[in-house]
Amino acid sequence: MRALRILLIVVVILGGLFVIADRVAVHFAENEAADKLKTTENLTSTPDVSIKGFPFLTQVASGELDDVEVGIKDYEADTGTGASGSGAPKTIRIDDLKADMKGVKFSGDYSSATASTATGTATIAYDELLKAAKSQPTDIISGVTAQVVGLSDGGNGKIKVDVKVSVAGASQTYPVLSTVTVAGDTVKVHADNLPKLVVDLAESRIRSITDFQQKIDELPGGVQLDSVQAAQNGVEITVKGSNVKLAG
Repeated sequence: MRALRILLIVVVILGGLFVIADRVAVHFAENEAADKLKTTENLTSTPDVSIKGFPFLTQVASGELDDVEVGIKDYEADTGTGASGSGAPKTIRIDDLKADMKGVKFSGDYSSATASTATGTATIAYDELLKAAKSQPTDIISGVTAQVVGLSDGGNGKIKVDVKVSVAGASQTYPVLSTVTVAGDTVKVHADNLPKLVVDLAESRIRSITDFQQKIDELPGGVQLDSVQAAQNGVEITVKGSNVKLAG
């Protein structure tokens, strides 16, 4: 019995040491991966990297990690040439990008890592998306100008686009509920309803102001836009991808 107790104590101690070693190793790996990702994606701040699953060391031995979560607070995405509107920005800030990577395989020297699949979420603040709209007064008919002066949550998954119409020194702002969709790598905003007077006079011209789009290119690792929906603090997007490169 005494020998059995000693054996059990040794097993518990060794098990505890293994757990400690495993947790130390995963913490080191997370920091290294975060630094590598910061460099690879040219980020301004170090992202959060969390390696899931236990034990970590056995995953390393197999050359594949089951689940890796990545969080990037602010990401400047390229807008390419697809942005429309006056003074369209070259980049657009994407907030709180969180991605879940599955089946992450890495090279023997850890210089490269690729996830089999990836899904994630992020937010584009309304003030960022507003940069793609025509915020300067634009003629719609003789003596009448219009401009987008604000974006906000319209409820039920809609964006409220505030359009200011000015005539002979007087102006009025119309709230226009709009649908937001994704087409490839582009976020599109389309007005559902327009003031009747404006429609009767110049619908095509006013739509050149109320309807706009924003291309979002070169997201981290090559993930792609999947869906989009208006929310309280901005437009919430989901992303997905396969064979997503984390490094290398």
